[in-house]
Amino acid sequence: MQYKISALNPALHFFEVECLISNISSQQLEIQLPAWRPGRYELQNFAKNIQKLIILSAKNEPLSFKKITKDRWLVETNNETEILVKYTYYANVQDAGGSYVCPEFWYINPVNLCVYAEGFQDESCTLELDLPQNHTIACGLRKAQNLLLAKDYYELVDSPLLASAMLQSKSYVVEDTTFYVWFQGNYAPNWNRILTDFEVFTKVQVAVFGEFPESEYHFLNLILDTPFYHGVEHRHATMIVLGPADEGESLYDDLLGVSSHELFHAWNIIRIRPKELLPYNFTRENYFQTCFVAEGITTYYGDLFLRRSGVFDDTAYFLELETIFKRHFAEARFAAQSLAESSYDLWLDGYSKSIPDRKVSVYQKGAIVSLILDLTIRKLHNHQRSLDDVMKILWQRFGKPFVGYSIEDYQAVVEEVAGAKLDWYWQECIFGNDSLDNRLNELLDWVGLEIIFLDNNNLRLEINEGAENRDLWLMK
Repeated sequence: MQYKISALNPALHFFEVECLISNISSQQLEIQLPAWRPGRYELQNFAKNIQKLIILSAKNEPLSFKKITKDRWLVETNNETEILVKYTYYANVQDAGGSYVCPEFWYINPVNLCVYAEGFQDESCTLELDLPQNHTIACGLRKAQNLLLAKDYYELVDSPLLASAMLQSKSYVVEDTTFYVWFQGNYAPNWNRILTDFEVFTKVQVAVFGEFPESEYHFLNLILDTPFYHGVEHRHATMIVLGPADEGESLYDDLLGVSSHELFHAWNIIRIRPKELLPYNFTRENYFQTCFVAEGITTYYGDLFLRRSGVFDDTAYFLELETIFKRHFAEARFAAQSLAESSYDLWLDGYSKSIPDRKVSVYQKGAIVSLILDLTIRKLHNHQRSLDDVMKILWQRFGKPFVGYSIEDYQAVVEEVAGAKLDWYWQECIFGNDSLDNRLNELLDWVGLEIIFLDNNNLRLEINEGAENRDLWLMK
């Protein structure tokens, strides 16, 4: 599949997209535009942004086709071995999962706007960008000038890009990987500070797994003039949208937090992936129970790695931890659903406000149960084992060979590292809806912390005696 994207009038926020499909051997072909994107487990129905679609033969003659679902078309090929799908796509979304075009820059998530032919997903793809001459491209795909190369459709749609004449970038190297940091927007980066901080938290993350999955990685940052906070993980990159640009230290803290979180995803979910998501089925929901692993553990580690690396001090880290506690206990302390149920129900209402006391957050409660598990393993083994060991084993057995894990696989690895059955953990933290107050405070006491519950579901995190265990937890 060969794609070409242009923008004849970028001020109107429309891309013109062409997809040339070759080596066709069937009388009919089904064309699909993804209904959702990796990293956000809800149907987003990108086909609603297609304004006009036509399908042509190699002789530029119209072919007969009809829509058979909201985002799927059946084409009568008339013995053609090559067809061209052409359409206009409205790109006016500046969150980290969307696409946007304007006279100043292009921002593309290919999963939004690149159709595929059923049965061709494993074939190589090219993406040609008809850009203004002065535009630079920031993307993790291999490049040949304005041509991007992907080994298959799955790599293509997991590779967002920015293109602009105003892109700013620097890079650093950890082990065998080059990491690029890009900025688009009205932002003056303090490059010395950014590269120093990013390099040290990257080194700490790589040290846990012993290697990085890719030879290069890109932090793609779009900085807006309005308040915003969103990041999405990808194979070679993360797409991050933040704002406002003039928010100073607060914006920088947001940049650090989301960047550390998304980098950890390069292992956890991009490679260490639930078996239900291998491969992605872009036509419908892909239900799975383990988003508390994908997002909860990542949320826990994103801030913890900033503390381990020294980018955050204790005060900054405990402030982030307290925020997670406040959000969970204020919003979902007595929620009816378990974490496993809320993982499954992401496709129903996971990203919108729930009816009272229904669901829990895979991010916040997921991070809290990850903390509970980490401290439990550390306490059992006097810090000689930890959640790090769980992630290392998941990487070696499931991530590096890129085979999906089941919830039973995760349970088995956890108990292998713990060296004990953890029936209470699965029942209270994962499959039940118990309040975590007592269990959490029992373990926090071991590291000299305590949650003090106040009126109106508010709380504060108290720092007590116990510096030795606390330091080993935070720094090892």
